[in-house]
Amino acid sequence: MTHVIDETIDRLLTRINALSLPGPGYTRPSYSPLESQAHAIVAEEAEALGLEVTRDAGMNLFARLPGRDRAAPPLYIGSHVDTVPFGGAYDGAAGVAGAMALVAAFVKSGETPPVDIVVTVTRAEESVWFPVSYIGSRAALGRLKPEEMEAVRCDTGRTLADHMRDEGADPEAVLRGPGLAPAQFIELHIEQGPVLFDADEPFAIVKGVRGGLRYRTARIEGTWAHSGGAPRETRADAVFALADLVTGLDRVWGEVLAGGQDLAVTFGRVDAATEEHAFAKVPGLCDFCLDLRSDDVAVLERMDAELKAQIAAIEAARGVRFALGAQSRSQPSPLSAALGDRLAEAAAPLGHAPRRILSGGGHDAAAFAQAGWDSVMVFLRNWDGSHNPAEGMDPADLGQAVRMVHAAFADRQAPR
Repeated sequence: MTHVIDETIDRLLTRINALSLPGPGYTRPSYSPLESQAHAIVAEEAEALGLEVTRDAGMNLFARLPGRDRAAPPLYIGSHVDTVPFGGAYDGAAGVAGAMALVAAFVKSGETPPVDIVVTVTRAEESVWFPVSYIGSRAALGRLKPEEMEAVRCDTGRTLADHMRDEGADPEAVLRGPGLAPAQFIELHIEQGPVLFDADEPFAIVKGVRGGLRYRTARIEGTWAHSGGAPRETRADAVFALADLVTGLDRVWGEVLAGGQDLAVTFGRVDAATEEHAFAKVPGLCDFCLDLRSDDVAVLERMDAELKAQIAAIEAARGVRFALGAQSRSQPSPLSAALGDRLAEAAAPLGHAPRRILSGGGHDAAAFAQAGWDSVMVFLRNWDGSHNPAEGMDPADLGQAVRMVHAAFADRQAPR
């Protein structure tokens, strides 16, 4: 079984990551031909194992291995294959490769799982392309909203509905629903942080996914002036105004953490480098985005109020004007403790005692949890961060996690 799992992981990752726009790193946009080609690779591999492959109205892919009890709620397991621009080799793709390795282990051993196992490859998980969270999984669950179909992709300016139709999806059918019935979902995913790497632990069980409050297109409007001629008291400097906001929110961030609450604050894009900006000019314009994340809605609300209070003070002091633009949100999502316990119990005989950890990033598992599923994640040790070309993962760690899931869902009534 070990050979089958490891070989499947290596082959799938190699094949999927051969599909990318020019680097550095890997770029497979959401609802693009490259994403569709990656789905086709998974379908080909699944059909070679004898699995039944289907696609829903959102063009999510499902490859089903029959279990002993066909009437029982199945186990869905998988992730996504789209990436952020210039992303890494493992965010999403590792979970898909791990899911395929799990079913390959059952098929090659001749063992029938207790319930159906459904390899699940979602579309459009990375919200960098469209300002909508968990597009593919929410489409599968019948939870997308009509107005979200009009969201435009950042690189093309065309709507989500247009791009869905390009790849064979039916937006109207997605909105009609009803979506998948509640079952179980497991997502294998790199951690996207240093905790497991620093602790020298191969994997962990995720207990919850942070929610997010985001302003993606914020702007500060000041006054252009000569850098040598404008006195300090007359300036309306957009960059100094942003610096005030950054340092102010950083101070509050520290206070929140010191109070034992969860929070992450990120100014992920700062743009004061248009052609209008120059060495000898006081900057009259600065664009930025702000990403607030927490496992507590009350903390997000507190930070939104703090943001607006600080902006009012900065505008009065600096003579600038802030325009935050549209706000987008995702809700904090506790994950299934019972399913996490089942995995942890299966890990113990294999020599592992996985810690419980919080996910700072949003993931499809959160969408399934919000729809009433027993949903859980397994984080894999990662180095050099995530969403960048240097993203690291040892495939052996993924193999160990797959063996844990196999042990948790092996048919205990089958002969050993």
